[in-house]
Amino acid sequence: MVGSASIDKSRNPGMPAKDRITQTLTDAFRPATLEVLDESHLHAGHVGHRPEGETHFRVRIAAEAFRGKSRVEAHRMVNRVLAGEFAGGMHALAIEARVPEGG
Repeated sequence: MVGSASIDKSRNPGMPAKDRITQTLTDAFRPATLEVLDESHLHAGHVGHRPEGETHFRVRIAAEAFRGKSRVEAHRMVNRVLAGEFAGGMHALAIEARVPEGG
């Protein structure tokens, strides 16, 4: 079911957050395209930033799961599947979600 996939951080303690996010979104949405960027370095000194990073991410995703969904609905879908990352210390997520072209 779309929106229910998650990676248990406790089972993958050595896996970088970027990789967990990529795997979680891939499992949940089977995207046509996916780009996950760690932008934590751009937020040094801001609330939620940690010196080791992995706090601020940008996701660009194109998936059929977003067809017929509003931008808000698509963002909620992404946030829902990444709830574990927020609980584990991710502070901010910029989302660019769309339907694949030509579909």
